[in-house]
Amino acid sequence: MNTIRLAGISGSLRKASSNTAILRTLQASLPAGVEMALLPLDGIPSYNQDLDGPDLPDAVRAFKATIDSSDGVVLCSPEYNFGMPGVLKNALDWASRPAFASPLKGKPVLLMTSSPAFTGGVRAQAQLRDTLGGTLSRVISRPQVVIAGVNAKIEDGRLADATSLAFALEAINDLIAEIGLLRAARTSVAQPA
Repeated sequence: MNTIRLAGISGSLRKASSNTAILRTLQASLPAGVEMALLPLDGIPSYNQDLDGPDLPDAVRAFKATIDSSDGVVLCSPEYNFGMPGVLKNALDWASRPAFASPLKGKPVLLMTSSPAFTGGVRAQAQLRDTLGGTLSRVISRPQVVIAGVNAKIEDGRLADATSLAFALEAINDLIAEIGLLRAARTSVAQPA
């Protein structure tokens, strides 16, 4: 089996981000044959169609290339004012171009949110689903991964809560299964009987 490459995107720029800590913990816990690159958002400029051409900003070019070469995307985001952070929306706007032919089109995506509040960022997740629908991504169908009370679940830059980690890894396995189904479908289409 070929290596499965995932692109991990944290919706937070903060150095001590809980969402980045969750992604790093998942990255270190992936099954054999699966790897995840974490994509930084801090160098991506505000979306400007004047810059959206053959000479893309370097950070945007690298961001889009990593998504394009990945088999799936794992988004882990906080909730700011009942929605996704602006930095994440901006990055998704860049990645959604060109319309109907972007690196996100048809890409399996797993959504995770976390929050210090008891809702775990569920409202941001709803907004992310709407935005990703516009990019023609394949947000996988599964129970929502929301990590409530996240501040008490992060220790030394890692997701230390065993129950939350097990649930998040189950979601990763669902993403891997979706990627496997897509690979099998592409193979059967490429090799007609």
